Amino acid sequence: MFEPVKNNETARVINDLKILAIEKKVPLWKRVATELEKPSKNRRQVNLFKIEKYSKDGDVVLVPGKILGTGNLTKKITIVAMSLSESAKEKILAAKIKIMTMDELMEKNPQGNKVKLMG
Repeated sequence: MFEPVKNNETARVINDLKILAIEKKVPLWKRVATELEKPSKNRRQVNLFKIEKYSKDGDVVLVPGKILGTGNLTKKITIVAMSLSESAKEKILAAKIKIMTMDELMEKNPQGNKVKLMG
């Protein structure tokens, strides 16, 4: 089950992203770390309708911020985000969309292949 990331956890994720960016030479991870270093009120907030509009089946959609619940998802994608609103969480689970944590994404896809940064 998806759990929102806490502050000290965010700091650890940021550090892990920076290390991975250097080790694997993948600029995506540095960019995500930079986004997560912003105060939470300045982080990206993306509605489900935008994810639906700009993604296609099989995409891994990464939101370095919060996913909000306006709209619906019909595509078979994987979602990675730091937090989800309650309505977004309900809709994602109802649509049987796979949710991954940032740690899982970094472990399974250290090169960041086919990851769509959304925001």
